[in-house]
Amino acid sequence: MSVCSLHKTQAGSSGLASLTDSSYDRASLLPPLALPEIFMSFAHHEATSPLLYAILQLVLQQDQQLERAMAQVFGAARPAVGLQSQVVWHCGAFLRKLNAYQQLAGADASLADTVALYFAVQQGSGDITARWQQLPPAMQDGCPGWLDQLGHTELGTAWPAEREALAQAAPRFIRVNSLKTNRDALQRALAKGGIQSKAVDGVDSALEITSDGALFQTEPFKLGWFEQQDAGSQLIAAALPVKPGSRVIDACAGAGGKTLALAARMQAKGRLLAMDVEQWKLDNLQQRANRAGAANVETRLISSSKTIKRLAGKADFVLLDVPCSGSGVLRRNPDAKWRSPMRLTELRLLQQDILQRYCKMLCVGGELVYATCSIFPSENRAQIDAFLSSRPDFQLLSEQNISPAATGFDGFYAAHLRRISELS
Repeated sequence: MSVCSLHKTQAGSSGLASLTDSSYDRASLLPPLALPEIFMSFAHHEATSPLLYAILQLVLQQDQQLERAMAQVFGAARPAVGLQSQVVWHCGAFLRKLNAYQQLAGADASLADTVALYFAVQQGSGDITARWQQLPPAMQDGCPGWLDQLGHTELGTAWPAEREALAQAAPRFIRVNSLKTNRDALQRALAKGGIQSKAVDGVDSALEITSDGALFQTEPFKLGWFEQQDAGSQLIAAALPVKPGSRVIDACAGAGGKTLALAARMQAKGRLLAMDVEQWKLDNLQQRANRAGAANVETRLISSSKTIKRLAGKADFVLLDVPCSGSGVLRRNPDAKWRSPMRLTELRLLQQDILQRYCKMLCVGGELVYATCSIFPSENRAQIDAFLSSRPDFQLLSEQNISPAATGFDGFYAAHLRRISELS
């Protein structure tokens, strides 16, 4: 569950968020490109542009989250599936490098100007490619100054490669639902519907979708044969060694992707309690569980601290997919970069609080996975070290750092712990 604490950005006269950063003084010396001919590029996208523009207005001028803005526009316009897919792709591509497009368009450029410039960059029009190469590397990667500074502080020399990876479009992965099918059968069924896929090395449950198509209108989806889930996220769910018949708690279940992965590995046998602080997420999760055939999933709202206390010592396995900065999934949520900086101090306090309180649900001998969708050590191993220093009843068994740069997956962290005694 990724929570990025964000504030509304102030909009300039153009309506776009003001992204000028003193870190990029060299870029600010570049003169804006002449725009009249660039609008020819805009004109070549007559079907895409109005929808893209409407979504970006909601995101950049009304501070809506990207996913919600797309749902609103698509719900009103009802575009064909193919057109909708194109718009989704362009929304992500534009927002991942928004500051670079704004810089090339000029400080006084309107949103329409900047969108037109974006299309021109996509086509490699005129001298835009040369101008692009004059931008600082961080701006070419669509990285605001505050995030670049934070990344260097957290990751040092490893940051530029991660920054570049997070600037790319995310691959599309699905998880095979082993409760209903297997990977080969799913691949064949998708291929019959015109959807091409390939196996993912190192992630037995994953397929990468390699073609366009209405994935969620296919018969396999309607039958509950798969869920859309990043391959890295699938590895995190697999880090908790659940078994059929286990007592398992997913204490920060959110949308339920990892819950359903755990249910499949349990063969829908045993008890899997999915918990969250928001009831609507649990309602959606239950619908997904029903479609997936995950009959052992039970949802429960965390209404107060008593909800956790009542479960003390009840679980064989606990997954804590805690709220985090979401730094590992920024390519999927690019609008998060253009709001206020991540409030890491508050998030780290929350993460440690969840670890300290929720670990008590685990029985002695039970195992826990602490997970984030962050690539920042201060949210990951540093939190485990702090936890272990105050909890001698736990030991660290293993950990995983899933790097976008190294794997092509989203960025995640998982620490696998065992409770070895009662705390004296």
